[in-house]
Amino acid sequence: MRFIDRRTALAGLLGGVAASALPVRAAFAQTHEEAAPLGREWAHMKWRRGVEGQRMADLGDGTFLNPIVAGDHPDPSILKDGDDYYMTFSSFESVPGIHIWHSRDLVNWGPVTAALTTNIGSVWAPELIKHAGRFYCYIPARFPEYRSNYVIWADRIEGPWSEPIDLKLPAHIDPGHIVGEDGKRYLFLNGGDRVKLTDDGLAVDGPVDKGVYKAWRYPEDWIVEGFAQEGPKLLKRGDYFYMITAIGGTAGPPTGHMVIAARSKSINGPWEDCPNNPIVRTRSGAEKWWSRGHATLVEGPTAGDWWMVYHGYENAYWSLGRQTLLDPIEWTEDGWFHAKGGDLSQPIPKPRGGQAAPHGMALSDDFSTDKFGLQWSFYDPQPNEKDRLRRENGVLHMRAKGKAPVDCSPLTFVQGEQAYQIECEIEIDPGAVAGLILFYDRALYAGLGFDAQRFVTHQYGIERGRPANPHGRRMFIRLTNAYQNVYFDTSPDGQAWTRFDRGMEVSGYNQNVRGGFMMLRPGLYTAGEGEARFRNFKFKAL
Repeated sequence: MRFIDRRTALAGLLGGVAASALPVRAAFAQTHEEAAPLGREWAHMKWRRGVEGQRMADLGDGTFLNPIVAGDHPDPSILKDGDDYYMTFSSFESVPGIHIWHSRDLVNWGPVTAALTTNIGSVWAPELIKHAGRFYCYIPARFPEYRSNYVIWADRIEGPWSEPIDLKLPAHIDPGHIVGEDGKRYLFLNGGDRVKLTDDGLAVDGPVDKGVYKAWRYPEDWIVEGFAQEGPKLLKRGDYFYMITAIGGTAGPPTGHMVIAARSKSINGPWEDCPNNPIVRTRSGAEKWWSRGHATLVEGPTAGDWWMVYHGYENAYWSLGRQTLLDPIEWTEDGWFHAKGGDLSQPIPKPRGGQAAPHGMALSDDFSTDKFGLQWSFYDPQPNEKDRLRRENGVLHMRAKGKAPVDCSPLTFVQGEQAYQIECEIEIDPGAVAGLILFYDRALYAGLGFDAQRFVTHQYGIERGRPANPHGRRMFIRLTNAYQNVYFDTSPDGQAWTRFDRGMEVSGYNQNVRGGFMMLRPGLYTAGEGEARFRNFKFKAL
């Protein structure tokens, strides 16, 4: 089924509501002077479908279609270790975090572990590296009252990973690791700053060097969010150190975020700007991928075949967060490189060599095995938050906390579909309230819950409606997110379903409205008193 046809087909299910989402992409484009084609060149896009109907990049014919990892996987940091690739991403307020994924062909990816189990605040733009046989991850993180950079390490990628070690770097984000020509280890930081590390990589060795690299500037009339020099990623190739930097702001106008490059024969400079800058930039709101940036270069499975991974927002789907994209690059005779993928709306030949493995993971959960950390994470948990959970005989028991999603630390996960459905059987104790939720943060969420007497609807982060609940303390709830139009069905037995009389549109639940750089995550919550019991959680893409 074609991209537009899938939306049209769901219009019948929504009583016409889904069709109203179709003009979102066109409406944005009509306000942009460069966007006359309205992006029709990618309206036919069709992904291959994998587990539970989730989209896959690998098309099975020697080509792939971005994203390589769908849904909220921003600020990708990629590591090549022999024939294996490992990648991790910003995890923000979700703990466990620093989820590490594995691939052998750069296109098909599967989860390995969550390396960070301690809440150190909102986690931004990590750096995953291997040095002298040991794995390290450098992590900027912030609480409202404290911010710093941390490091965790492991002798095996699967772990166990160490507890986070505070590097006492409170004023910086986006560490990028490199070994200099002097054999010493350094972190380059946002704003063009740099700090030396001790040989073991577990502490800083001296003060921060300010302004060691002043990034290339775009023309003054470009539409951007702000200069925001950040995300430095470095590599040594031949005689040169190459620094790949993000500028232009992470969200805001789709045309803002971009990738630039510079090089030097010494980490001390001088740095020479790439004549091809910007290497990558979204030039029109009609393109399929917006705000593309924060890139890392990596060699493919076959020597001499090079690629970039970076993130971008999907046109009209800010609520999915920033997704991971793969773009081929070509080195030129003068030692520079340029990107070959264009706006990434079309299939691209896969990297040469490598081995495909099963992609993604099932998001349905019968609670017979522990998927906490690998799939499920708490939002901004307390140190003992996991004690609220207990699995027993295929039932997830969740102890209540707080009064509503605003203060109950819901249990959420990342998914990458434009349209999907979740369903679960929920039973509550007297005094408890529980349900299914789409959660951005404490001030912005949507969903449906219930107590023993009434339903409770959540919209805009507010508890709005409380109609009578005919099912009592046990029911089945189904939440459908059909291209950012949300509706609910309830049932006493999972067979006969009744449409709940309140639908919602959630495209505005995103960074440009609320800030925070996150996505609208589906999940479960329990508030009030006692506990709720969840059985047979189901997920499927539509």
